[in-house]
Order: sequence, then C-alpha cells, then structure tokens
Amino acid sequence: QVQLVESGGGLVQAGGSLRLSCVDSKRYFSTYAMGWFRQAAGKERELVAANGWNGLGANMVDYADSVKGRFAISRNSAKNTTYLQMNNLFPEDTAVYYCAGRTKIVIDRRPGVYEYWGQGTQVTVSS
Repeated sequence: QVQLVESGGGLVQAGGSLRLSCVDSKRYFSTYAMGWFRQAAGKERELVAANGWNGLGANMVDYADSVKGRFAISRNSAKNTTYLQMNNLFPEDTAVYYCAGRTKIVIDRRPGVYEYWGQGTQVTVSS
C-alpha cells in the first residue's frame, strides 16, 4: 500500500524556519513527480512546490510565487524522502501542509492530478 507520511510541522515565530519531511515508505515515487501543497482555513488547497522531470529527463521544480526565494523542495533518494525547507516564514504561511505524489514524471499545479496524499502537518506562524 502506497503511503506518504509527513512530519516537521509546528509553531514558529515570523521570520523563523521549518523543514517538512515526506517519507515514501514503499519507494513508489522515486521516479515520479512529488508536490507540497497547503490549505489554510477557509481557502482552497494550493501548490507550494513541486519536483519532477520534463519529457527529456531534465529535473524540474515549480514554486508558488508567494514562496519563491523562501522555500525549497528537495529529495533524498536514499531515504525515500522529499523535503520542504521553509525559511523566513510569514503568518500567512499558516496552513496544513500536505505532500502528494502522482504517477507521472511531469509536475503540475493542480491538486486533482495527484493520486496519493499524506495526512498533512500543521504549520502555524505567529506574528
């Protein structure tokens, strides 16, 4: 059974940092696209960052405009883990963060195309 497990959320002051981890316990997504999404209270789920490949095999990343220069997505294949390093956090970054995987190599900003989701981890940024 495919399972994604997030960790690393918590409470942090504005300007602080957190690193989220997403473990792919079955090593299912090592060659597929992975994404981090977030959903704030009363808002739709949105892409934060995604990592995958294009049709020529080149690694691709994509970030929401609101997190460019502050967040970074990365993978450790040996640990079957995808990370989201979040720096200089703002109160508006407060949300439940989810990692997601899809059985395609190409990244996509639409949550609906990702077939597998973790349980989510809460990130709260205080002002």
